[in-house]
Amino acid sequence: MALFIAGNTPRTPHREIAEALKDPGFGRWFTDDMARADWSPEQGWHGFVLAPTGAIPMHPGLAALHYGQEIFEGLKAYRHPDSSVWLFRPGMNAARFARSATRMAMPPLPEEVFIDSVVELVAHNLAWVPEPTGGASMYLRPFMFGSETLIGVRAANAYTYIVLGMPVMPFYPDPLRLWITPNYSRSMAGGTGEAKCGGNYATALIAENQAHDMGCQQVLWLDSATRSLVEEGGTMNFFAVTADGELLTPALNGQILAGVTRDSLLALAPHHDLTPVERELTLDELLDGIASGRITETFACGTAAVISPVVGLRSPDVEITVGDGTPGATTRALREHLTGIQFGTRDDIFHWMHRVG
Repeated sequence: MALFIAGNTPRTPHREIAEALKDPGFGRWFTDDMARADWSPEQGWHGFVLAPTGAIPMHPGLAALHYGQEIFEGLKAYRHPDSSVWLFRPGMNAARFARSATRMAMPPLPEEVFIDSVVELVAHNLAWVPEPTGGASMYLRPFMFGSETLIGVRAANAYTYIVLGMPVMPFYPDPLRLWITPNYSRSMAGGTGEAKCGGNYATALIAENQAHDMGCQQVLWLDSATRSLVEEGGTMNFFAVTADGELLTPALNGQILAGVTRDSLLALAPHHDLTPVERELTLDELLDGIASGRITETFACGTAAVISPVVGLRSPDVEITVGDGTPGATTRALREHLTGIQFGTRDDIFHWMHRVG
């Protein structure tokens, strides 16, 4: 039985939706409904509803505004050739959302409630799921924040959960060059690196601006302790393809986000004659491997970005091109396989897809 029940939300005329879907961009348009629930110590999770997407009334003393108790997720719904609509691995996002909540001293949302919220939101807004031309899909943004009015440093005693839906194109349409930032870090041991919280992204913005100033699109993050270990590629997990058939990615260490796309690519690797390898990857090994040809391709991946080829790296001391400076064959094959499963043009041998409508 569905928890999130739709009200009488006004519906956008189909002709206006069709016009929006011609050029959805990313985060430009929103579905008619948003899912919402609230939590309190007395009632637990309650008030499950699909409400009109709109402004959230809040007091200027809102706990999240002052102390940063906020987490979020990102997943997508895809339209298949028969016009059915499917979610990709929502259970993994639900589990990660609960882990993020625990790390930020927030009440975990039960996984079945998370899945119900995204299923019902999509089911009531199917017209907003675009045809897959150019990789278009519906992006879903579940998020939770401390909603108590609170000036005083402690965990809040009230929380609000919301899911937004929006038609989108892939976030990075072109190959990337990454800036190896010499003076900023994304995470640290004991920090919030493995939680998907807004603070991680806020602290990254200055390094991203630095990357743009240096002619790059995103950042290659190194560990904060030694500045010698590769961690992530901007807002994405990072991969390297080796000449001897390894699909190599930095091992999860409590400072790297456990990406759903990352996990999926490791599972797909053997189907492309690749050995999935998770271990420490030093910056020296990465640069030397690219220069020598041992590392033939690099890419970054995430739900919003899908798979983004990384064709070059730059730091204050180094500028290097990966391979011939174009997206590699293995990167392109993995992207085609993953998106084929998501859009229903390849067999879902892992049973990753969850039908909505």
